[in-house]
Amino acid sequence: MVTTRVRQPLWLFSRAVRLAPLMGLSLGLVACSGGDKTSDLTAPRNHLLSEDRSPTGGDDQLSGGVNAYLWRGALDTLSFMPITTADAVGGFILTDWYMPPAAKGERFKITAYILDRRLRSDALRVTVFRQVYEDGQWGDVPPAANTSSDITSKILARARQLRADNGNRDN
Repeated sequence: MVTTRVRQPLWLFSRAVRLAPLMGLSLGLVACSGGDKTSDLTAPRNHLLSEDRSPTGGDDQLSGGVNAYLWRGALDTLSFMPITTADAVGGFILTDWYMPPAAKGERFKITAYILDRRLRSDALRVTVFRQVYEDGQWGDVPPAANTSSDITSKILARARQLRADNGNRDN
């Protein structure tokens, strides 16, 4: 059996050699852009607050079947925290870790689910996660028992206010 070695053209090799330093530089810049994120945790990135209440410009129903007043009330209430993911169609909001300025070594994360088209208290589920920094690492600790219900109450109050501002219209 005779094997034939196929030679690659020289221009392919020389092009790869020329691009290698550029690729290395690009990867180096990407790696350097990370850094310490702890100072960034207290500064909220509320880039979603300038959006309309819904994709259609303020209807009380979003296309995914969630209540727009609850959606906007949740965004308004959680605006002090950096928002990682917000899906208006699915009714899901996930915040990033937030460190209150007064609480050192403690951080919180919140998920909010809007579950229904109606403006009702059972159409909203809020979960709060809490971590404490001990011995050089973050560890999960349960939040106070009333934290989730307090945030839920604030979201519902804001949603009712938005509805009242809209003439108490549901459609």
